[in-house]
Amino acid sequence: MKPVKVGLLGLGTVGTGVVRIVEGHQEDLQGQVGSPIVIEKVLVHNKNKARSISIDSSKLTEDPWEIIHHPDIDVIVEVMGGIAHTKEYIMEALASGKHVVTANKDLMALHGKEILAKAHEHNCDVFYEASVAGGIPIIRTLIDGFSSDRITKIMGIVNGTTNYILTKMSQEGASYDDVLKEAQELGYAEADPTSDVEGLDAARKMTILSTLGFRANVDLNDVSVQGMSKVSKDDILYAKRLGYEVKLLGIAERQDDEFSISVQPTMVKKSHPIASVNGVYNAVYVYGEAVGETMFYGPGAGELPTATSIVADLVAVVKNLKLGVNGKQGVVAFKEKKLKSDEQISSKYFLLLHVDDRAGVLARITQVFADFEVSLESVLQQPNPSNPEAEIIVITHDANKAAINKVLQKFESLDVIRKVKSVYRVEG
Repeated sequence: MKPVKVGLLGLGTVGTGVVRIVEGHQEDLQGQVGSPIVIEKVLVHNKNKARSISIDSSKLTEDPWEIIHHPDIDVIVEVMGGIAHTKEYIMEALASGKHVVTANKDLMALHGKEILAKAHEHNCDVFYEASVAGGIPIIRTLIDGFSSDRITKIMGIVNGTTNYILTKMSQEGASYDDVLKEAQELGYAEADPTSDVEGLDAARKMTILSTLGFRANVDLNDVSVQGMSKVSKDDILYAKRLGYEVKLLGIAERQDDEFSISVQPTMVKKSHPIASVNGVYNAVYVYGEAVGETMFYGPGAGELPTATSIVADLVAVVKNLKLGVNGKQGVVAFKEKKLKSDEQISSKYFLLLHVDDRAGVLARITQVFADFEVSLESVLQQPNPSNPEAEIIVITHDANKAAINKVLQKFESLDVIRKVKSVYRVEG
């Protein structure tokens, strides 16, 4: 049996996991694809570096082109990260007729359309299951499992770092700064956590999921992004009192052929399954017109969970290779992109207001909501010993985003409102 030979770009945490699984599960893999899968060459920064796995030094190279132009390598597995150089390597690999498996969410969110077009041109496969939600097989599920359904909503916790921080703040009453520092010490958060806590990482993942779920080419700048670095202990405390948990959610919704995509801190009803997803775990909630509600839950990162998704993609490539059907997967994004306006985006909202503690204030506030046709589900005043001003909490019924923005704009000029402390979308 002729082996299928693989070139591995990167031998960090995930690359090491790929080697472990390919070598450790060889019998199972051969049973599925009918031939050995061999890692032929591995790109590293330093061939002499000490490593946690034993690997033949003759397989290591510091030259990416040695792998990309290697005549015997059938599949390139990219786990090195980065965008500019990585894109160049992948495009050249596809032009050389090599299939590609990647875990690179940044690359696929920004250049996925171009990469997939190049793959189609050269009858190559490009699979990228590990780019979103690590060990959860959500991409293949959206492409294949929902191929007969119309997805109306995708709602997900797709960043483990922020979920860890919000979980600790909720369960221990800790401050954002303290938990972030702890997450950095444990290796869950980067030294510069901006991409995670400001929602950029989640936005890239939602770009990929929305493109697949709605069958339209979604760009990163189509995603409305709000990070979670301003979520306070008080916000979480009030949410818990009212029966909610605060989660950084990616939310993509479709009605007819128009859709909206956002990433934002969201108050989720405790009875909703996604509210109980804690720590570094991820979850993606998918609504289909036919199937109804489904949820996919699991580890969003880590050496072996992510490597499992990569090797599953590798198996899919090899099966296609045996059948002679590489590059024959249908065009995923075949629908016209139609984004909703703010008037069409609707949800419930939570507002925390710091106001003057005197008669008539509540009436003036509720009149503003009435002026912009926003109906209210509940209004309550909570005592807060640490705040000499009165605090008013408002939860609206479903209201469109444009109306809420007009309410907030009006509040800026209302003399009885000292501060709009917090505004959150409400789900569940």
